[in-house]
Amino acid sequence: MAERSSRMSAEERQEAVVRAALAEFARGGYAGTSTSAIARRVGVSQPYLFRLFPDKRAIFLAAAARCCDQIRVRLAEASDGLAPDEAGRAMGEAYAQLTADREQLLFQMQMYAAAGVAEESGDHDFAEQLRRGWGEVWDLVHLRLGAEDGRTVGFMGQGMLINALLALNLPAGHRAWNACGAGPEGS
Repeated sequence: MAERSSRMSAEERQEAVVRAALAEFARGGYAGTSTSAIARRVGVSQPYLFRLFPDKRAIFLAAAARCCDQIRVRLAEASDGLAPDEAGRAMGEAYAQLTADREQLLFQMQMYAAAGVAEESGDHDFAEQLRRGWGEVWDLVHLRLGAEDGRTVGFMGQGMLINALLALNLPAGHRAWNACGAGPEGS
């Protein structure tokens, strides 16, 4: 799936790197993914990759920003102009469509883990940058649900549970899916 780098602008190559990084980091996490794997997927040399991004950290942060932006934009579009109850349903449906993309889902999980590991190892700046995008999603959901803490906690909590169930590949009909009133096809 290498993309031809010779005909792309630097901006297009950066975009290709971010897409490739999402896929590679989704599979291997921050620590387990090499920049050479990302470069290979894009079809550029590793030295060229570092002309586009200064380091692996910058690549991961760009992928994390993209992931959170995609979520925020889709939820905003789905809930625009709706009353809180309708907005919650619409955002839930939009999020289910997003998490149907396994790479998107797994990257999110890797992003949360990377923030925790960074914080534990003393890299507070990296962790904070990763938390910032998630915080923007929280803020949007909070506003669209009428700025009620309980609704926001319920929505986000169920979303995180569904993330875990999807990441674990629990089959439809599993007691956990039944308990949350959803299933892997229509979460």
